[in-house]
Amino acid sequence: MGKTAVVTDSNSGITNAEAGEWGIYMLPMPFFIDGELYYEGVTLSPEEFYRRQAEGADIATSQPSPGAVLEMWDRVLEANDELLYIPMSSALSGSCTTARSLAGDYDGRVTVVDNQRISATQRQSVFDAVELLRLGYTAAETAAILEEERLAASIYITVDTLKYLRRGGRISAVAATVGTMLDLKPIITENREGCLVSTDKVRGRKAALRLIADKAAANID
Repeated sequence: MGKTAVVTDSNSGITNAEAGEWGIYMLPMPFFIDGELYYEGVTLSPEEFYRRQAEGADIATSQPSPGAVLEMWDRVLEANDELLYIPMSSALSGSCTTARSLAGDYDGRVTVVDNQRISATQRQSVFDAVELLRLGYTAAETAAILEEERLAASIYITVDTLKYLRRGGRISAVAATVGTMLDLKPIITENREGCLVSTDKVRGRKAALRLIADKAAANID
C-alpha cells in the first residue's frame, strides 16, 4: 500500500507543533487586516490577531488561492504516493469546491473530504484520518468514513462582538445595535447542511458559556 499524507487548513485550529508531531501538512488560511495580507500561523500569531481585532482593525478572511493549494499538493506528493485533503466545510467556504475541481488533474492521487466540519470538529476529523490510515484504511475508505460520520459531532460558538456578524450580512445593522446595547450573545451551531445558524440568544458571556456547556453535555448523554 502506498504512503498517504493528510493535509488540512489552519481553520482546523491544529498548531504547527501538533502538525509536526502527527505528520500533518497544514495549508495556512489567508486573511486581511486593514487591507494587508497575512497567513494564519505563519506571518501572524493568534495572539497578535486577537490583539488587532480588539483594537478595532478591519479584518476579512479569504480562501487559499488555487496556486497555493497546488503548490502544497505538489510538494506533499513528492514524498508521498497520495494525499487526503480535509478542508473546512463546503457550506462555509468555496475552498472545498475549488479543491475538488483541482483534484481532478491528479489522476486519483488526491482525495478531498467534504464532511462539513469546522474548527474543533474539523481538527478531530484530521486526527481520526491519521489513525484510520495507520490502521490500514485507504484514502478513499477514510474519506467515506469521515463523510458518513459528518453528523456525529456538534460545535457551539458564541461571540464577544456582533460587529463581524453584521459585516458579513448574517444580522442587520439594527439587530447588531440592539444586541450590543442589551449585551446579547448568540449561540451558533452547524446545521445538517454544514451552515452556521443561531439557536439561542442570552444576555452576557457567562450565561452564553453556561448554555454551551449544557448543550454539549446533552449531546454527550
